[in-house]
Amino acid sequence: MKCPYCGFDGDKVVDSRSVKDGRAVRRRRECSQCEKRYTTYEYIQDFDLIVIKVDGRREPYERQKLLQGITIACRKRPVSAKKIEAIVDEVENQLMNLSRGEIESKYIGGLVMEALRGIDEVAYVRFASVYKKFKDVNEFWNMLKELLGKEEPENLK
Repeated sequence: MKCPYCGFDGDKVVDSRSVKDGRAVRRRRECSQCEKRYTTYEYIQDFDLIVIKVDGRREPYERQKLLQGITIACRKRPVSAKKIEAIVDEVENQLMNLSRGEIESKYIGGLVMEALRGIDEVAYVRFASVYKKFKDVNEFWNMLKELLGKEEPENLK
């Protein structure tokens, strides 16, 4: 495992614990070179899922990509890392229950938007702005009106 601080490819495991009801292992590691500590998670890969991207490309599902996208949307918002992990867990559970080998990225994005909408409206809007790839400000504004359930504020007319 490469150290996230110095890039050295050598570490030792300081602590291991079972987490997520035994579905994952949390490991505290210490870099053999810079001696900084970091945490990694090891998950059982329950399913091989292929994600069909908007442009038609197919690539393997990666939990880390989903986690990163949600984390970016929640940056500087009152959403804990634990809550973000819970969103990813819930999305993965829903994907596993579909029993499909391939799933469109649009479907995954919709699940994330649904989860974020109930947690933090700003994170929802951030994620939606990337996920929906608005063509212009009017499309963005229509999404905001739907979210807020009201007309355009006077100062924006």
